Amino acid sequence: MKLLRIFSIIAALLLTPLGASAQAADPSGDWRGALQVGAVQLRITLHLGEASSLDSPDQGVFGMPAQYAVADRRVTVTIAAIGAVFDGALSTDGARLAGTWQQGGLSLPLTLERGTYAPAARPQTPAAPFPYRAEDVAYANPHAPSVRLAGTLTLPQGTGPFPAVLLITGSGPQDRDESLAGHRPFLVLADHLTRRGIAVLRVDDRGVGGSTGATANDTLHDYATDVAAGIGYLRSRRDIDARRIALLGHSEGGLIAPLVARGDPALAGIVLWAGPGVTGREVVAEQTRAIMRLAGTPAAQREAALRAQRIMIDAALGAADPAAARQAMLAAVKAAGMPAPPEPSLAIMASPGYRAFAKHDPAPVLRDLRRPILALLAEKDIQVVPAQNEPALRAALADNPLARVVTLPGLNHLFQTAPTGAVDEYARIEETVAPLALRTTGDWLVQLLRPQTPAADK
Repeated sequence: MKLLRIFSIIAALLLTPLGASAQAADPSGDWRGALQVGAVQLRITLHLGEASSLDSPDQGVFGMPAQYAVADRRVTVTIAAIGAVFDGALSTDGARLAGTWQQGGLSLPLTLERGTYAPAARPQTPAAPFPYRAEDVAYANPHAPSVRLAGTLTLPQGTGPFPAVLLITGSGPQDRDESLAGHRPFLVLADHLTRRGIAVLRVDDRGVGGSTGATANDTLHDYATDVAAGIGYLRSRRDIDARRIALLGHSEGGLIAPLVARGDPALAGIVLWAGPGVTGREVVAEQTRAIMRLAGTPAAQREAALRAQRIMIDAALGAADPAAARQAMLAAVKAAGMPAPPEPSLAIMASPGYRAFAKHDPAPVLRDLRRPILALLAEKDIQVVPAQNEPALRAALADNPLARVVTLPGLNHLFQTAPTGAVDEYARIEETVAPLALRTTGDWLVQLLRPQTPAADK
């Protein structure tokens, strides 16, 4: 979810795509089962064959490469990208694989049976014919020569010029639809807004789909230049009204939008969907606490995990580069008498993107803005927790009479109507975006971007 890179070592353990399978006499074929991580259940499908792969539908992950080996009736499956191994035994009838899934210090029982999970219903996904036009577009980022961005621009019928909104995805590599857990929220949002007369540009992140130029050193400040390039592209079009362009950022995109707006006074306004109001370091801690509490983790274990997390983040933030950050984290946990964290967690937390997020404070940026802002939070969000972020957003925007902060009831981080807000619910909920979120966003943007009627001559 970008949306949704969970900025937490504990969340990385709970939410990293999980799954694997095995077979003996002939383990080729499809296998399905579920991992139970505390109160969180994660369904997986493993496809074993010449090109083996893993699907984690509850996390919107499909086709992750896997390798397997067979010895007697035992099968070992390795998912190198996430440092996971499944070791299981094939039943005598060849119908079941029972064994243990190991990842990041966790060892979990896992039983798989033959078959796959049926595709989830997504009734809100738009289907042709559409009462608007869709155009594939591409443009360069003048601040990063290797970056060329590709996306889709939807335009109302007519000649324009139209008001426009540029959508900014959340954390991690995301496609233009912000695809996650089988949902395509930005496609649904773009459809809703374009039907209401607003052109919408949604864009693949660097290194995803048709966009190029991703590097291991990219941070939210680099992504801000991609957004600025998108604004420049929209302003270059005769069918777009350059005076009526707004941004909408989701999750980490809600940090990027204010950065761009601060440097571009001509923007009409911004919408933040689950945009944090506190530093990334604080977001991570509250996110971890909420996820572990919802998963039923005992209080003592939660506090120990939070302490380890604080020690590691503090060590990483003081380092000059990823290699130094990794060594600093290992030294810090050793000095605290704690076990070394798993390598995937070290790599995530040492990365420039994670450290830039953890260090970034959105409050000073928001205080500098004097233009319309709609900050929407979700009551059941456990990734950007409203109890932490709503007061901070209100304080940062207190001197801006054009700003609104609203927490929408009953919704999760994806702005779905949710039972609890747990991450494993995202894929099981048929709704992609709650009508309340679409309506609240659309009404505000239509009001903001409507043409200004000149006063009559006296």
